[in-house]
Amino acid sequence: MAVHRKRFRVEDIAGGEMPVLDVTEEAGPMHSEIMAELRAIRAQMARSSQAALPPSDAVVAQEVADTRALLETYRAQIEQCEKLKVELDLIHDAIDRTKREIATLHGKSFDGGEMAKVNGELGAVVGGTEQATQQILEAAESIDQAASAMSKVQSADQQKRLADDIQERVISIFEACNFQDLTGQRISKVMSTMKFIEQHINAMMEIWGGVDAIKAHVPAPVDTRSEDDKLLNGPKLAGDVGHASQDDIDALFD
Repeated sequence: MAVHRKRFRVEDIAGGEMPVLDVTEEAGPMHSEIMAELRAIRAQMARSSQAALPPSDAVVAQEVADTRALLETYRAQIEQCEKLKVELDLIHDAIDRTKREIATLHGKSFDGGEMAKVNGELGAVVGGTEQATQQILEAAESIDQAASAMSKVQSADQQKRLADDIQERVISIFEACNFQDLTGQRISKVMSTMKFIEQHINAMMEIWGGVDAIKAHVPAPVDTRSEDDKLLNGPKLAGDVGHASQDDIDALFD
């Protein structure tokens, strides 16, 4: 028989009529559908709960490994930056030391006063040498003339006067030879300046790796002189090569 159920207030408001459930109808298929829906909802809830769970150990380990690799990369980059900073500091120090050496050279050697002094000393050497040479040549010429005249005169007084003249000219030669002392002093001053410059230039070369490192950047020498100028190599020093000896010159006239 049909079972009458209680009528709810919401149904009265809606004015609708709820269907009457007949318990005599077959309830099996509806129950199966409801249970299937419930199981589907439960499975969906389980999947949602699993997605919200913390990551597994494998995922955590992978993330830790990735983080360590990233840290190693950063550490390597920091080490490279530190090495670059050290190299830049060395370059900065070398440039600063070179500037000090150049400033010292400019202040004590290459300024107008010092170079003018060096040029003056060298000019005095040249002038003194020329003057002494002229004096010696004149005295030697007078001695030669007096000696020639002495051989021709018979008077003792004339011979005495010529002998005195020769003696005076010899003294003049001795006096002229004193230029060597003055020349040596002046050249010593110039050499002191040159040695001072050489020391500071060597110091700058040592700053940048020494003489061998500088030679690696020196271009090959190119002789641009003409044919006649190539033959003029100046006076030969001990140990110089490329000069003709006196024996070679004498052999040309044999």
